[in-house]
Amino acid sequence: MFKARWISVLITLMLSVFLVRAQYDFSVCEQLNPVSQACRELMEVYPEPNVLEIARDGYTLSSYSFWKVETTQAPVFDAPNGTIVRNFGLGFNFVNVLDSTSTPDWVKIESGEWMRTADVRYVPASEFKGVRLLDGLENTFAWSLGMLFTSAYPGGPQDSDNGRLLFRFDRVNIFAEAYDEAGWRWYMVGPDQWIEQRLVSKPLRVDRPEGVEGRWISVDLYEQALIAWENDTPVFATLISSGLPGTETNEGLFEIWAALPRDRMSGAAGAPNGWDLQSVPWVMYFDDSISLHGTYWHENFGYRRSRGCVNLSISDARWLFEWMSRGNVDGVGTPVYVYSSGEYRRDGAATK
Repeated sequence: MFKARWISVLITLMLSVFLVRAQYDFSVCEQLNPVSQACRELMEVYPEPNVLEIARDGYTLSSYSFWKVETTQAPVFDAPNGTIVRNFGLGFNFVNVLDSTSTPDWVKIESGEWMRTADVRYVPASEFKGVRLLDGLENTFAWSLGMLFTSAYPGGPQDSDNGRLLFRFDRVNIFAEAYDEAGWRWYMVGPDQWIEQRLVSKPLRVDRPEGVEGRWISVDLYEQALIAWENDTPVFATLISSGLPGTETNEGLFEIWAALPRDRMSGAAGAPNGWDLQSVPWVMYFDDSISLHGTYWHENFGYRRSRGCVNLSISDARWLFEWMSRGNVDGVGTPVYVYSSGEYRRDGAATK
């Protein structure tokens, strides 16, 4: 295992060196109408960003089995066909299942209790992964937030004949920007290929907060993106889901005050808007009970979805958890800067 890990590290370093050398200059795309030949050639050669996807957290994704409680007041038993010991309350509830095969029609949850399979439903966790940044975000890129065809010009319709088909979480370079007649920003992502800003999320550089040194984390509520920094160098970027209207993620400069490999999260017990989530992985608390954490119950990263926490994919949360802990035991004290790079509408409406 030790040897294999070092081989993996060596391969990553070799790839990093190769990709860092493959720099490209987006300034040749500043001229529009018409787009220069040099820009068109650049877009043909470099259709994808200069990044390296992080490793999958295979351990967590294979060791845990998350099931949604589907039935209102679902009963919990002390054994299959045994005695009811309690009932799940109303709200949004998940359990971690330890055994789903030994007893037909029953699952054993992490508390050692049992539930009927008719009352729960298996939900596979997201496989989305963020990326290592190999060029310091010198060139801007974005993630597509849905399946779409690009448009031939800013403000134009999606073009299924000549457009480029993108799927959710595909990464694209942003070579230039322009605005349509309504004032919406559009990004040129390829030759005669444009995407409107609300359909993508892009990680952006931000000035390091005064007094912050070493490793720190920025969370952009406007772009729904997170970046890990080493002083002024961005080293990792990914998509997040922050708080919904009414439970917004607070802006400001915070510090990680506790980091746990897993934690149970619950609130408003018994209420229709309550929640009970077993074994939330890779939890990093920074604003009282608000945390960065792995998320197994949705993969709407790039859109607001939470009760105030910063939702990450499980693989991203583990990478961040381990990165901030290097040289700092448990990562406590790591600064977290939450801000908005654009007009952040608390009612959830789209902004320009």
